[in-house]
Amino acid sequence: MARASAGTSGTGPAGFDGRAVAGPLGWIERRPLAALVLAILVVLFLWLLFAEWPAELERWLGRKRVFVSALLNGITLGGLYFLVAAGFTLIFGLMRNVNLAHGSLYLFGGYLAFTTVQATGLWLPSFLVAFVLVAIAGLLLQVLVFRHMEGQELRQTLVTIALSIVFADLMLWVWGGDFYQIPTPDWLAGPIELPIVLATRPDGEVVYLRYPRVRLVIFAASVVIGVLLWLAINRTRVGMLIRAGVDDREMLAASGVPIQLLFAATFAFGAGLAGMAGVVGGTFQSLSPGEDTRFLLASLVVVIVGGMGSIPGAALGALLIGLAEQFGSVYLPTYAIVFSFFIMVLVLAFRPQGLLGVR
Repeated sequence: MARASAGTSGTGPAGFDGRAVAGPLGWIERRPLAALVLAILVVLFLWLLFAEWPAELERWLGRKRVFVSALLNGITLGGLYFLVAAGFTLIFGLMRNVNLAHGSLYLFGGYLAFTTVQATGLWLPSFLVAFVLVAIAGLLLQVLVFRHMEGQELRQTLVTIALSIVFADLMLWVWGGDFYQIPTPDWLAGPIELPIVLATRPDGEVVYLRYPRVRLVIFAASVVIGVLLWLAINRTRVGMLIRAGVDDREMLAASGVPIQLLFAATFAFGAGLAGMAGVVGGTFQSLSPGEDTRFLLASLVVVIVGGMGSIPGAALGALLIGLAEQFGSVYLPTYAIVFSFFIMVLVLAFRPQGLLGVR
């Protein structure tokens, strides 16, 4: 009982949000200056997004179309990063397994989805195929590798580095070194007009932004998955067991819970999320050798920025890193990758547990 009461007082297990959170009004009362600054920033952001820019502002920031496209690209890329990093942070939060083969699971899911779409012509079933088969691969990885190395973080890290190299060579052998892209289904193809004013023509006609429908739908799906994952962690019995295992796995095992089964199921689910992310990435980007390393690195940065073991932290970190990458590639393309690591360095320097993590 003492542990449960401590968890609700703000020291919840490993950032899985098993703590009582004050409402927004309480936060505003405690931090009125921060609330005022946040309100001003929100109003400024909405004005930049929906109002027509004056000529002076376009001289400073460039064309509004470029700015808004970079903003939306960053947000949708953040949704993809969240899907990859959510499984990574879920596995680490419960089992302290640093799985550096996580990027290989992402790329494996993408290749499986591409093969499924090529064989059947169906896009949605490829999500199920990728999730199930990559979850099975993750389950085998946990049972055959991680179960025998519990508590040996350095050994786990070195072994998963070796496994990622083996997986990369196997995928290169099966699918070759070409670039692949999963075909977008007809009902998601083409752009959609958004209520974002870009300019007004001399005849008075308003020009609105047109943006790819598939990216918006996939981002909405990532939001839904994130909310469902948070609810599963915080509002279900299995989620309660996961949070208890994060807090004190020895006590949970002593209470009779089959903790190894819980570990295996959680690892499989986290791997399945990475496989689904491979379908998303292969649809609006591409699949090729090397993408596994790129998304593994992105996952590491996201969970460090957001906080290890925190699902909301993974969402916030993914959004920040996605925006940093896209705005950097537009305004300072030579130093685009620096922005992501600069954010990570700042977080490590001033809040080493992550933005939404706990000590």
